Amino acid sequence: MAKKGGYDFYLKKCLLPIAPQKLQLKINSANETLTLINEGEINILKTPELTDIEFECEIPQVKYPFASYKSGFQGASYFLDYFEDLKTSKEPFQFIVSRSRPDGTVLYSTNIKVSMEDYTITENAKNAFDLTVKIKLKQYREYGTKTVNIQISTSKASVSSTRSTESAPSTSSSQTYTVVSGDCLWNITKKFYGSGAKYTVIYNANTSVIGSNPNLIYPGQVLTIPAA
Repeated sequence: MAKKGGYDFYLKKCLLPIAPQKLQLKINSANETLTLINEGEINILKTPELTDIEFECEIPQVKYPFASYKSGFQGASYFLDYFEDLKTSKEPFQFIVSRSRPDGTVLYSTNIKVSMEDYTITENAKNAFDLTVKIKLKQYREYGTKTVNIQISTSKASVSSTRSTESAPSTSSSQTYTVVSGDCLWNITKKFYGSGAKYTVIYNANTSVIGSNPNLIYPGQVLTIPAA
């Protein structure tokens, strides 16, 4: 049977039963425009701000033939509890949108680590018992703290990071990597190649292990990492 193409929306490992009709990603900028005397305007380029993500999804109370359920039918209460757990856990998670053709060929994917900012539940009589949930997410960036050690004898300050920085693994030759809990193909690719955008290199070498969706990998899978 041919695979159904379209959009698959994942919040962490939860597949939304009905893909939202519209997805909005706002790529925020922190650039600053200044006006110099006799020089006109200039633009000071800065690190981009965090991306805002917003969409509305339908959560059905009954099983529809067009809805998708990864582990069998679940009622609305399951998804509402899941959303609340994402909101209160104080932990970031992966937001994934996989786009594919009807034959199952993956077009491209959105894969961002995010936090659940807020969500709004709407009940409308015209939708019977089904719910509409408006979800707002914000991109999450890893960060670390630094400590300053004062050397009294020389009155000089030295800065040391509290988080050690590991050098990227050598990719001069092919090697393997075992997937652990919390991994995604984007972050694994970034670890070995320095950029998550090269995830197709690892995916194409492991289609027999991963399957047709590069966004679904599981702990214990052994992936081949091609040489850079």
